[in-house]
Amino acid sequence: MDEIDIGGLRIAFNRVGEGPPLVLLHGALSDSRVWRRQLDELSDEFTVVAWDAPGCGRSSDPPAPETFRLSDYANCLAGLVDALGLGRAHVLGLSFGGGLALELYRRHPTVPKTLVLASAYAGWAGSLPPEEVERRRQRALREADLPPEQWVPGYLPGLFTETAPPGLIDEAVAIMSETRPAGMKAMMYAFAEADLRDVLPLIEVPTLLLYGEADRRSPLNVAEDLHAKIPTSKLVVMPGVGHDSNLEAPETFNTEVRSFLRSNESGRPAEDARPDSR
Repeated sequence: MDEIDIGGLRIAFNRVGEGPPLVLLHGALSDSRVWRRQLDELSDEFTVVAWDAPGCGRSSDPPAPETFRLSDYANCLAGLVDALGLGRAHVLGLSFGGGLALELYRRHPTVPKTLVLASAYAGWAGSLPPEEVERRRQRALREADLPPEQWVPGYLPGLFTETAPPGLIDEAVAIMSETRPAGMKAMMYAFAEADLRDVLPLIEVPTLLLYGEADRRSPLNVAEDLHAKIPTSKLVVMPGVGHDSNLEAPETFNTEVRSFLRSNESGRPAEDARPDSR
């Protein structure tokens, strides 16, 4: 893993492979380790870069978690893309990372060549009822300073289905247990207030919406709303898969991502850009 200074923050990242650049943005309560299978399997065809967002993994904490907003994450990410000389890149974000990809497009529209939004929201405020946003925000802020063993198990049913392998659950628990309070609080403050609905109809780059059929945190009504509002979007629903689809169904996830990226590297239009693929 490499490190670089971006605007005074130490940003850690993995970079593997050769080819068109693909930038991976993890969700909350995690870091770049959740992309292990994507780094391994997509780097035969793409230059794959997975960062640790500020406050996560080996990156430094935001200076003031209560005031570090989604726009700050997006500006930091754009700085990383520029510093690494990636040019226009395919940008894939999971959950919080999907919202970050949308904010990146809003503030730096020339950076993403395509968008892959997996288990994504238009920000919590843009996709969930206000009472659910407040419930999630209060829970995260209440638990941020507690020992991980007191709160990590409570998130697992929302992230994976009951058929997820025990080894996968152990891997996820290990990553989540290293969540730092500053990173957890910063992401919750940023995402609870984020409402990205206004940017959706403005998106002009090809966009893949990739959702698990059994996702309980970002359910299919959220996916369908994004699909209806993003003119360039294609929706793919993976049967029997939960929220952390890149971990629970990596073969299906990687196949869908590779097919989409290939279609937009070759200049061929993606298959049937509007209807659902279920």
